[in-house]
Amino acid sequence: MKTMSKLKLITCLLGAAVLAPGASTGLPQNVPPPDHPVVTVKGQTYTPRSILARNMGTPEDQTAQFPPHKIIGNIYYVGTRTLSSFLIVTAQGNILIDSTYERNVRTIEKSVTDLGFKFSDVKILLGNHAHDDHQEGDALVKQSTGAQVMAMAEDVPALQAMKPGGKEHPIDRILHDGESVTLGGTTLVAHLTPGHTRGCTTWTTTAQEGGRTYNVVFGCSLRAPAMVTSAIAEELNRSYRFVRTLPCDVLLGDHPAQYNMQEKHAKLGSGGPNPFIDPANCTTEAEIQEAMFKAVLAEQQSAARP
Repeated sequence: MKTMSKLKLITCLLGAAVLAPGASTGLPQNVPPPDHPVVTVKGQTYTPRSILARNMGTPEDQTAQFPPHKIIGNIYYVGTRTLSSFLIVTAQGNILIDSTYERNVRTIEKSVTDLGFKFSDVKILLGNHAHDDHQEGDALVKQSTGAQVMAMAEDVPALQAMKPGGKEHPIDRILHDGESVTLGGTTLVAHLTPGHTRGCTTWTTTAQEGGRTYNVVFGCSLRAPAMVTSAIAEELNRSYRFVRTLPCDVLLGDHPAQYNMQEKHAKLGSGGPNPFIDPANCTTEAEIQEAMFKAVLAEQQSAARP
């Protein structure tokens, strides 16, 4: 009985960042999750701890600039080794997706400049989900560029609790599932894919390359919290089903490892086809996270039995 109580206490603490809208979002990165259960997807074995390590890397990985590069069409990568940030360039100004940590904003600015663009041309700032490692820098980006900050309604409470250095979190437009954001002929659609956070947002758009149009998906994390409530289970099951219905040629993610960025980046300039056009692997990340979710839920249900 004592063992079961201890397990429940640990899992509740680990899940707090997701379950409580205003909770500190640093906990999942600072406290390793249990190293079980184990799942295998497409011949690769995963545990909760290995997935978190894959996503976050070292503290240096989280802040070190990764070579900024063009992904496809007007979409560029401007993030760090393990925290994604994307720049979408239009004739009427640019869109930035994910500011990451506030300490990374100047690194993102450098990447934008290294690509030949102006950081001050960022007119709209979007995010994937309300965790510090993805949206803590929103206030500094707005301060630096004047960008309009837009966020999914369900994530607004968690964002408002995110106040680096006491800064209020800016929100200029509240979005709802299925609404679109348009700038300079580029339109992104916001899809609510909750579970990891209440307002986890998967963005879709199109990009042109070589006379063809490609469907691009900026996936939000589908990783389940350590403790899965019935409400979160329902949200995740819906999200896993939904993301599989999205037309997809290019999958991107809030952590580069979710779409094998480094491996694909290494192939750029080889003279071959664009490695980021990879429809065969558009659902791989969802498969990994759904398999882990089901295994965690089964383990949790087993532990709860008398």
